[in-house]
This record gives sequence, C-alpha cells and structure tokens, in this order.
Amino acid sequence: MLLKYKATVPGNKAFLREYEIRSEMKLYKLHEFLRFDLGFAPDQMVVFEALDQDGVLCSEYGLFDMGDGSMDSVSLEKTLERGETVLNYVFDLNSGRYLQLTYLSEAEELPWASYPRTVLEKGVAPSQFAADEEDFGDFPETESVFESDAAAAEED
Repeated sequence: MLLKYKATVPGNKAFLREYEIRSEMKLYKLHEFLRFDLGFAPDQMVVFEALDQDGVLCSEYGLFDMGDGSMDSVSLEKTLERGETVLNYVFDLNSGRYLQLTYLSEAEELPWASYPRTVLEKGVAPSQFAADEEDFGDFPETESVFESDAAAAEED
C-alpha cells in the first residue's frame, strides 16, 4: 500500500512537501530519506513523535527504543494502526524544531515510479540549525588577528 503525507514546518508558511511512501517502510528508512531530501547532517540525533488526530502525543520513536519501539522496528503502517496520523520528525533536539508529517490518504502506485518519492515541493528546506544559534562572539575578528601578527613581526 502507498501512503501520502504532507510535510510542513510550524511557523514557516513558505515550506511544503508531499511524499508518497510505501506503508511497510520503517521509520529509520524514512529518516534517511528525509535527511537526504532536506540536506540535513547525518550525525545528528533525531526522534519521531507520533500524535493522534487530536494532537495528543501517543508514542516516541528514536534510534533506540524509548518504550514505544525503535525507528528500525516500526513501520508507517504500524503507526497508522495505532491511530498515529501525525509524525513530528524532530531534527534539532536542542531547540525542538521539527518537520510535521501529516497523513493525507492512500495513493495509487505508479509502475514506473520508485518510492519513497517527493510529489510536491514548495519553498526552501529549513536549515537544520537555526541561524540565531550560531555564536561567533568568541572568535577574534580577522583584522585584529592580522594586526597583532604584524605588530609582533615589527617588534622582532
């Protein structure tokens, strides 16, 4: 069975993706697909938060089993069987930023297509790390480094 999901980022009205994904796909493989599609770093911890249609948190799926199953043991089909129609792909655990995947419907499989696949793409993918988290205040200005080197050379 093929499933269609809409991906949005809360607070970012310019970003939208729609994906078609096989129901038997494990969340870990979905994580790899999303990481590649969005250009995220491969060395970051992520988690899927699964919510029901009322927005109630039902399960959390991590790289390691946190009590509800691990990403490599839970399929999209299993999340839907549990009534989990929304998956928050938390890609920045430090700031809690996430991509919200909302189940839309079943989709018709096309014989020439490979899955998972992006069927709609609008806007630029979010940066994995917010710009305001970058702090270059501890680094000296480039000019001052060269000035101190020049001054040291003159003293010699």
